[in-house]
Amino acid sequence: MNISFVGAGNVAWHLAQAFENAGHIICEVYSRDPQNARLLVANLYDSMIQPDLNFSESAAALIILAVADDALEEVMERIVFPSDVMVVNTSGIHSLESLHRLTEVYSDVPVRTGVFYPLQTFSKAHVPDYSVIPFCVEADDRDMEDLLVQLAHTISKTVYRMDSEERRFLHLTATFANNFTNHMLAVAHDLLESKQMDFELLKPLVEQTFRKALLLENPADGQTGVARRGDWEMIRQHLSMLQDINPEWAQLYHAVTESIRGKYH
Repeated sequence: MNISFVGAGNVAWHLAQAFENAGHIICEVYSRDPQNARLLVANLYDSMIQPDLNFSESAAALIILAVADDALEEVMERIVFPSDVMVVNTSGIHSLESLHRLTEVYSDVPVRTGVFYPLQTFSKAHVPDYSVIPFCVEADDRDMEDLLVQLAHTISKTVYRMDSEERRFLHLTATFANNFTNHMLAVAHDLLESKQMDFELLKPLVEQTFRKALLLENPADGQTGVARRGDWEMIRQHLSMLQDINPEWAQLYHAVTESIRGKYH
């Protein structure tokens, strides 16, 4: 399939290269920062930098909008599509209906809309195993949805047809599983750093925690620690130490402790 990208951030960086490695053609890459487009195109075999958002002459059958959620409408105001092209958003939040409505408002030609959401955290420095990434797809019509499923299967074994409400709820759960978890690790890192201690000390514990959580049917069955045990004296000592270092972290500790306490006690 001929594919073009709007956006050259982390999602586009990975998807463009994965699709090309699977035999698809990446026609153009547009980015509001031309340097980002140049970097991505330099890692592709035969792609071009798209200098603006006029895609009217593009040979792409699919245009992937890999842009920040709050930038979507601004892009849709300016982009010019070739007639009958398939247009998909990679967002876990924006609904198919909202993308369809934006094309009706701003596009002068008919287009087909869909969602192509990879449930993964992406950074350019780390190449994930694409074959296990869940891809969640949705489209205006069954034929386009079938095409998106086939496209996803060229790089992943895990593909779901998922409507917008289900996808938004999945995105919420991913915020807990990924973003909040990573923030907790960042807080632990900064706490150690405040005492000139090395984060390497925690890595075996973190690895075992995640290994155990993924092996269990319910991670709650593997919960340990002072809040799980109800060791209130130790909790008071922890809160006192945190209050001296960073009161916001003390509040975070208290909120999570209360959540654990409510679940197990």
